[in-house]
Amino acid sequence: MAEGSTTFSVTAVLPVVESFGFAPEIRKQTSGLAVSPQLFFSHWEVVDIDPFWVPSTQEEYLHFGDKADAENRARKYVDDVRRRKGLPVERKIVEHAEKQRTLSKKK
Repeated sequence: MAEGSTTFSVTAVLPVVESFGFAPEIRKQTSGLAVSPQLFFSHWEVVDIDPFWVPSTQEEYLHFGDKADAENRARKYVDDVRRRKGLPVERKIVEHAEKQRTLSKKK
């Protein structure tokens, strides 16, 4: 909180990938009261997850399951950057569906 005023400063660390669109979003969430959101490069860190990893061994299938539903953060970042740049993203619309039984109406 700045002394003698009603303004205050918030400091946070967020990934660069998630900082795109940050200023308009923070202004929208604060109804325009966030006057000057500023982003500064502070440090970097390697994301140690393989974005193209899928379970392959029996142990991995036992630990993560057949579907491996846990979100792969590195894959999410890669896909977000590809979408923003207008590049194609490999995405399955229906990943684990079962066949739907249709009922016919007899007249």
